[in-house]
Amino acid sequence: MRIIAGHFRGKKLIAPDGWDTRPTSDRAREGVFNLVAHRYRDAGWSLEGATVLDVFAGTGAMGLEAFSRGAAHVVFFETGRSALEALRDNVRGLKADAQTRIITASALSPPSGGEAATIAFFDAPYGQNLTGPALTAMAERGWLAKGGLCVAEMAEDDPFTTPDGFAPLEERRYGKARFVFLRRG
Repeated sequence: MRIIAGHFRGKKLIAPDGWDTRPTSDRAREGVFNLVAHRYRDAGWSLEGATVLDVFAGTGAMGLEAFSRGAAHVVFFETGRSALEALRDNVRGLKADAQTRIITASALSPPSGGEAATIAFFDAPYGQNLTGPALTAMAERGWLAKGGLCVAEMAEDDPFTTPDGFAPLEERRYGKARFVFLRRG
């Protein structure tokens, strides 16, 4: 696993052994970031200088890819012990401590007063129906800017209902993963 593009292109990322994390594939990450960098930038969502949120961050691959491509600040939400170790190692490896923040609180009950992100990535464990509740909780607690772009990854067959306060934009599939792009109202 590696950073695909930007300032840290080619930098390897650490992933924990076992099945506790399921890092987004390089191919899927590249596809998602091509959409964000081109289609959605033209719609007003730019990574350049953005505050980005990476929820259920795991290794931090999505947030660190955004940082490599110009995001000014990335906030990660992760609670898994082995994932947190890998995430911290990956942040240190990019010398990004000053531009990142790791929060070890549940995405379903985050602390209030967050840094409102204009772009957010959600990669909840497959099959647990956590994405909708996490989107709602993050919005209610101030972590998502109004009008912000949210990208939610889930298994291709996971049920998903767009939560109140969000508008679906499109869906993409990469392998067995489905990505739902949403705008926060």
